[in-house]
Amino acid sequence: MSRILEGLYSKNGLAAKEIASKMLHIREGSRIPRVSDFAEEFSIGNGTVQGALKVLENIHAIKLEARGHMGTFLLKKDVHLLKEIAGDGSFIGAMPLPYSTKYEGLATGLIEASESMLNHINLAYMRGSKQRLDALKTRRYDFIIMSQLAAEEEIAKDSNLEIAVNFGPHTYVSTHQVFFANKQNDRVIDGMRVGIDYTSIDQSKITLLECEGLEIELVPVNYMQLFDMLLSGDIDAAVWNADENRTNGDMGVGTFRSPKAREISEKATSSVVLIEKDRSDVKKYLGKLDIMDIVETQRKVVRKEKLPHY
Repeated sequence: MSRILEGLYSKNGLAAKEIASKMLHIREGSRIPRVSDFAEEFSIGNGTVQGALKVLENIHAIKLEARGHMGTFLLKKDVHLLKEIAGDGSFIGAMPLPYSTKYEGLATGLIEASESMLNHINLAYMRGSKQRLDALKTRRYDFIIMSQLAAEEEIAKDSNLEIAVNFGPHTYVSTHQVFFANKQNDRVIDGMRVGIDYTSIDQSKITLLECEGLEIELVPVNYMQLFDMLLSGDIDAAVWNADENRTNGDMGVGTFRSPKAREISEKATSSVVLIEKDRSDVKKYLGKLDIMDIVETQRKVVRKEKLPHY
């Protein structure tokens, strides 16, 4: 392998590193971009692209077949070798900010589970399921973590998305509740100002169902502001998860009056890993993770039996 790596520092070899990264996302049996397309994307000459492709073929990272006017097709690829050449030795996922012990525990479980595998997991933390979804679709991340409810909502809109792993009930949040500025309240009523976080698929959908048929004012919030806005009286009520209960007896807490809200809130408790269907490399990797062990690590962190690290 040392001679291979030395060859990658030639002009063609440096281009091969860029093209190797591209090949990771092309399915076997699919047509690859034209030489001129590679040249334009990486700002290199056609000859350099041809030389780079030959480098990758010579080290058996890829096997190509030219089919005349139909173009050139990728018959086979060595994913691990391509990753090494591209300098991509890990998978990167995005999950919610670790503001609860459940998220801290899940992050710890994922990191620990990947430590014994060839490719490790690196995690980024982003507020809002919609932001994480956009990051997945633009391939800034290989996978994202969100609730089963949010994932199924998006799969219904985009057939190229799929759930690769489901960690099961109460691995995302324990449950959702309605929090009130006035501790005498325990249900949403007409005239209330209700906080809604449009960046959260779960919170916004549950809120809309709970408020269905009521004369209320929806006030845009994000969860970082939610409790402060309740305490200041800027909003009267808001849906959020029970793990983030900071009421200390100063607020009212209620369950859902809406049967629809109660029903879908159950799906919102399950953590899932969402990927793009054409990322078979990611799916194969995730399939090797010990899900039960990850969930048990999460439970230990929640019970304070294990220190989180992520």
